[in-house]
Amino acid sequence: MKFSTLIGTLFLSAASAGTAFAAQQTVTLAVDNMTCSTCPYTVKKALNQVLGVENATVSYEEKSATVTFEDAEASVADLTAATTNAGYPSRLASEKTKQAQ
Repeated sequence: MKFSTLIGTLFLSAASAGTAFAAQQTVTLAVDNMTCSTCPYTVKKALNQVLGVENATVSYEEKSATVTFEDAEASVADLTAATTNAGYPSRLASEKTKQAQ
């Protein structure tokens, strides 16, 4: 009985340790080449196809995209690559990290 309790405890500890360092991150990207009011739809679609992206809001007026994602699954480089591949090069403008609980 004690052995199975020990194994169960170790399993739960190992399972939770992998997610202990994951964090939700929100970044704002400066997006180039948005020349009309329909461009943000293309940028948003490209960002939402990146694994780990939870939300993307794109502003034509501000020429920016605010993206919330899990940093264990995606990176800023993944996001900028997605917009660049869609024809809209982007770069990091600001970021905010929230530790997962």
